[in-house]
Amino acid sequence: MKIINFNESNSVLNQYVAEIRNVEVQNDRLRFRRNIQRIGEIMAYEISKTFSYSVKDIKTPLGIAPVSTPDNQLVISTILRAGLPFHQGFLSYFDDAENAFVSAYRKYKDTLKFDIHIEYIASPRIDGKTLIITDPMLATGGSMELSYQAMLTKGHPAEIHVASVIASQKAVEYIASVFPEDKTTIWCAAIDPELNNHSYIVPGLGDAGDLAYGEKE
Repeated sequence: MKIINFNESNSVLNQYVAEIRNVEVQNDRLRFRRNIQRIGEIMAYEISKTFSYSVKDIKTPLGIAPVSTPDNQLVISTILRAGLPFHQGFLSYFDDAENAFVSAYRKYKDTLKFDIHIEYIASPRIDGKTLIITDPMLATGGSMELSYQAMLTKGHPAEIHVASVIASQKAVEYIASVFPEDKTTIWCAAIDPELNNHSYIVPGLGDAGDLAYGEKE
C-alpha cells in the first residue's frame, strides 16, 4: 500500500496547513474552509497523475488536436460534515465525478470511550470505478473504515484513494491494515504522531467541523 505524506516535501500546500493549524488564523471560518478546499484541489491534481489516460482527437476551429485525458470513472465519497469543503476541492477539479455522502459520528459512552455509528449514506454504484474517500481529520481510522464498509453495499471499486488533511500515525497504520493493500493509496497533507485521551490528533488543529461551520450542541 502506498502512503503519500505531502508534509515530507516543500510546496504551497504546507502554507495552507500552517494556517488551518494556527489558532490566530483558524477562527476565520471562511478562510478555514477555503484553505481546506485548496488542500483538496492540490490533492486532486496529484491523484489525477495516477489515473489511466488515452489520447482523444479534439476538434478546434483550425484543426484537430490530440489530447491525453483521463478515462477513470470517479466517485468522491465524503464523511459529513467536516468533509464538505474538502470534498468541494476535489469536485472543483473532477468536474464529472459522481458523489457519495456518509454520515458518521461518535457516540460517547463516557468522556473518553465512544462507538462510531453510520447514520446515512447516499451513493451511486461504485463497481469498477475509482473511489476517493475524503475526510479532513483521520484520527483513529474507525469512521473511515465504517464509511468504506458502507460504500461496499454499493459495489466494489477498482481502486481506492483515502484522502485526509491531517491524520494520526495510528490511523494511517490502521487504514493500511484494513483496506485492500493491492488497490489502496493513502494521501495526507500531514501525519501527526499522537492522539490524546479523547482520540483527538496532537498537535492536530482541533475540531474541523466546528472550525468550518460553528460549534454544535
